[in-house]
Amino acid sequence: MKKGRVFWTPLRTTLTAVLLVVIGTIAGFVFLKGYDMPLFFPSGEVGAHERDLLVFTMLLSLVVIIPVYSMLIIFSVRYRKNGKYNKKAAYTPEFENSKIFEAVLWGIPVLLITILGTVTWVTSHTLDPHRHLDSKVEPIRVQVVTMQWRWLFIYPDQHVASMNQLKIPAGTPVNFEITADAPMSSFWIPALGTQVYSMAGMNSKLSLVADKPGMYRGTNTNINGRGYSSMDFDVVAVSSRSEFNHWVDAIKERAGDNDLTWHLYENLADPTENSSVVYYTLKDTSLFNMILNKYMNKDNSAIDGVKTKEMMQGARG
Repeated sequence: MKKGRVFWTPLRTTLTAVLLVVIGTIAGFVFLKGYDMPLFFPSGEVGAHERDLLVFTMLLSLVVIIPVYSMLIIFSVRYRKNGKYNKKAAYTPEFENSKIFEAVLWGIPVLLITILGTVTWVTSHTLDPHRHLDSKVEPIRVQVVTMQWRWLFIYPDQHVASMNQLKIPAGTPVNFEITADAPMSSFWIPALGTQVYSMAGMNSKLSLVADKPGMYRGTNTNINGRGYSSMDFDVVAVSSRSEFNHWVDAIKERAGDNDLTWHLYENLADPTENSSVVYYTLKDTSLFNMILNKYMNKDNSAIDGVKTKEMMQGARG
């Protein structure tokens, strides 16, 4: 290299920075692929759409980030107080405006906002938690009840229930109804996508599907008390609907050992940090509605579940 020749020119510095970012991104993706990162390697249709949206937004943001940081480096070098490039920099104190510059300055942000707004509008509808997933396979219903500090999963059509374990067949859409008999929580299975808040007196909706069999982690992301940190549950996606039905039949064969009634539920609803998995046969398919309606009277205080059931039956009669 000749004396006085500068190797790290602004252009070379910018290209090197961009190249390092690209190499780091690819290397990080390859290195982390074998690790448990369900947000970037989802196992469900909804999670995959959300991952793609996240990646698209990140790439779109690079349209702003790369030019801005490139200009930061270039301007810092070219217009520094002392140095070789300061002498070459054009000095134009009479400069007032440039239509091309203003078109770029305003056009790029307007274009980005338009793209993001369009994508947001489309995905807000396609990823709406209340929208049932399109599938030729008949979905199953699961009613989720958040308690302190456990999860109760009710299968009203199968007449069974489980504590701290959600079992579903892979490839079958699951339509969730979610409520709480405790402080507000958040129902989230990162590998499958979309978190939804569970609140007392509110029936939230969510539809998810597991594309392949496996064991996934479900969790609560909203701090709701002492047992929050251990408020996780297992999601077991079995390989077929027949295997799922076999699991249901096995629970029913033990009928009488753990019959889930309102009176048993009242005991289960007491605050506890016991995270063991328990299966129940469901004797009353209106249990979820009874829990939901505990908080629906005028003064917003809990009313007895048995009375709620009687009121519902009286309304039908």
